[in-house]
Amino acid sequence: MRVSRIQAEQNRQTVIDVASRLFREHGFDGIGLKDLMKGAGLTQGAFYKQFASKEDLAVQASKRAMESAADRWTAAMAANPHDPLGAVIEFYLSMDHREERMDGCPVAALGSDAARQGSDVKASFETGIKAYLEVLGRMIARTDGEQTIEKAMAVLSTMVGAVVLSRVVNDPDLAQAFLGAATQQVRDIVTV
Repeated sequence: MRVSRIQAEQNRQTVIDVASRLFREHGFDGIGLKDLMKGAGLTQGAFYKQFASKEDLAVQASKRAMESAADRWTAAMAANPHDPLGAVIEFYLSMDHREERMDGCPVAALGSDAARQGSDVKASFETGIKAYLEVLGRMIARTDGEQTIEKAMAVLSTMVGAVVLSRVVNDPDLAQAFLGAATQQVRDIVTV
């Protein structure tokens, strides 16, 4: 049975959405095409009609994951327009975010994995990271106009590192301690 162009595009977007989440949970090499397509409710045969390769899908899924993360930052900032940086820090450095492997920050979930991928996947992450830095820079500039890019880099590095470390450990108290220490350090960076 033939699928209309509209349905084929909807299927493609569904696969990208599902891959964006499953890659964050399992890593790029931690899940095969069969399981990815099953997660999207499609057959493996449909994959090759929509993507040139798994790497092609990884590029598209990485872009989608970074866009999704940016949307979460935007929502947090909109929820607290008087303290947008505080809102981002509060959601990002939380135990809830620590547990959101499928929907959480793709840099924290896939950063070291993405470093081993091709240049197109890295480019998707680089674009997203630059967007993070731009947003952080604007928020930091509201409180302190000096050295905003360096401070934004320090804030992002601290936040991502804390989430990664909190996910690596089993002890929830230690995980919370990493997140709490990072929260304090980020606030110190911004106010210095």
